[in-house]
Amino acid sequence: MNGDVVNKAREFAVQRLEGLTRGNGQPFMHHVDAVAAIVDREIGLPREAVVTVYLHEASRKDHGLLEEINRSFGREIGLMVYGLNRIATINPRDTRLQAENYRKLIISYSTDPRVTLIKLADRLEIMRSLTDCFPKSEQIRKATETMMLYAPLAHQLGLYRIKSELEDLSFRILQPEDYRLITNSLRAGEIEREAQIARFVRPLEKELRKAGVKYELKSRTKAIYSIWRKMQAQQVGVEEVYDILAIRFIVDTVPEKEKEVCWQVYSIVTQIYEPIPERMRDWITLPKASGYESLHITVRTPEGLMVEVQIRSRRMDVTAEYGVAAHWTYKGMPNEQMLQDWLAHVRKRLEDPGGSFTSATEADSFKPNEVYVFTPAGDLRRLPAGASVLDFAFDIHTNVGVRCTGAKVNGKMSQVRDILQTGDVVEILTSKNQKPSKDWLGFVVSGKAKNKIRQKLREEAGVQDALGREILERRMKNWKIELMQEDMTQLLKKFKIKQISDFYAAIAREDIALQDIKSFLIREKEGRAVKTAAEPAAAELSQEESAYREGDYLVIDDMFGRIGYRLAKCCNPVIGDDVFGFVSVKEGIKIHRMSCPNAERLMTQYPYRIQKVRWRNAVALAVFQTTIRFTAYEEIGLAQEVSDVIRNLSLNLRSFTFSGQNGKITGRLQVAVNSNKQVDLLLFQLRKIRGVIKAVRE
Repeated sequence: MNGDVVNKAREFAVQRLEGLTRGNGQPFMHHVDAVAAIVDREIGLPREAVVTVYLHEASRKDHGLLEEINRSFGREIGLMVYGLNRIATINPRDTRLQAENYRKLIISYSTDPRVTLIKLADRLEIMRSLTDCFPKSEQIRKATETMMLYAPLAHQLGLYRIKSELEDLSFRILQPEDYRLITNSLRAGEIEREAQIARFVRPLEKELRKAGVKYELKSRTKAIYSIWRKMQAQQVGVEEVYDILAIRFIVDTVPEKEKEVCWQVYSIVTQIYEPIPERMRDWITLPKASGYESLHITVRTPEGLMVEVQIRSRRMDVTAEYGVAAHWTYKGMPNEQMLQDWLAHVRKRLEDPGGSFTSATEADSFKPNEVYVFTPAGDLRRLPAGASVLDFAFDIHTNVGVRCTGAKVNGKMSQVRDILQTGDVVEILTSKNQKPSKDWLGFVVSGKAKNKIRQKLREEAGVQDALGREILERRMKNWKIELMQEDMTQLLKKFKIKQISDFYAAIAREDIALQDIKSFLIREKEGRAVKTAAEPAAAELSQEESAYREGDYLVIDDMFGRIGYRLAKCCNPVIGDDVFGFVSVKEGIKIHRMSCPNAERLMTQYPYRIQKVRWRNAVALAVFQTTIRFTAYEEIGLAQEVSDVIRNLSLNLRSFTFSGQNGKITGRLQVAVNSNKQVDLLLFQLRKIRGVIKAVRE
């Protein structure tokens, strides 16, 4: 790209920015030209970036110009202009609280990594002219943004000189007294430092000439903000920060010998002055992640002066000064492949500042894995890529999520499943009648949204289960019908439902008509009554029963009904329980637990109908149903922990209901077990769950 294109872009900007001025009354084009100069001379980007600077400033207030820019200057430059225009719309509400999110937002807008570098140049020019062009309140806001957003970005890209200047310019505005203290102290000792430098380098220059080393000597005073940070960390004054002064030797040699020559200079320095080993930093053997290479050593002069010495080659110095843009400065204009490799390098540095990579292909595979979305009040929210309106609602608050009916995205109506893009402004719409749906799990992507939806669905299922059970029990009393376990089994088969809890929930939702249940139960009980009438009276035990007697005891096992006895539903005994038999009029002998709530009444009023019974020692594997009741404090995930206990014990859960009131939960479990030992183990495990107050067997 030749200079004519740059001139064409500048004329494009001049025409559209004519009449605009800055806060100091100067033409706005002064700012644009200054940014272009920084991009070209200080960062060292190629001319496409300079063209982008002019076109961005010309079009940021008129987005309709983007099509014209694409036609006249090409789509590559058009995309960079579009990215810069989007960054210009960012107006951080509270930089201190969400600095990392805002930095990532800037990066996500920079689909071409050069955009971030141009934005840094723009911010550097603003900070240089801050006191001339902006009121005090705006100065503080921009200085805070710079310190929190742009200086860390410059550091991330290895632009250490720009990073230090941004920090110093911001520090001057934010803490003017500390800034004046340090600058005045440095100014007061300037003459002495120059004399110290002259004395320090005189013997070194003599030895380097003898060794035939070609070099350039630079001296620098530590950045003001860096000095202040060291003062705070070490709790010392300016005069006690010992590495304020640094000498840099930049050697000129061929790339094959640059490390060898650097170590040669290091050897000469440490022969003349006493090195401090713990201050040695070898970034030649192992460069920093940003590509920075240099030898650092702190030495002590005979007078006790501490001096930091930096040793690097010309190539290393360019990399240290220009960071990721050093490629252009050191090697000149690139070809297409060099451009792609460099873009991959910058993109990788922005996405993963601490990582390493070796090829352009690896970095080219980069895809943003997050989106950054704003609330109407300007708060910035970070969500996984592919997040929907509903993900955003749950990120705001669980109660907002469960009541979400849609949203206004950038002022337009959107559904809960619509996907959000970085930069969207989202206003959530809610309704108190809205409830979570299983369908929601199909399009939310954030872990928080998925977990909260599942939790609310479980809670809703528990409420429906309890309501359906209450409705059915009330109707059964009105109908004067006793609901037995075998009745429930037949009901589940009829309505093709696997879980009792689902059956009760279907009643609550009115998916099953109560009249259908009544008609079915009446038919079932009439059929069993006819069958029972044909059998001998329960009190007259059959000859087969005698085989199950041992003395005065009736020996029982899992062959229920075979000799005319049944397990009582009021206490649900299981193998191993202390039990007794009660001879009923119509249903033979009913087996009750000794701890049954009805035991005392039966034994007192009908002692002549009590039968001694005991379990057979070696019974077949039988399945009994038992009911467990527990109370607990409300805890997130309590229902899941209860379910996990039952699953870990390999028990079959027949039903599970719970209800909450005043911060406590009352739960009721119906579980299939083989013996009372399993019941005891289940109670023991339930009582160990956090928040469980009591767990007992009904």
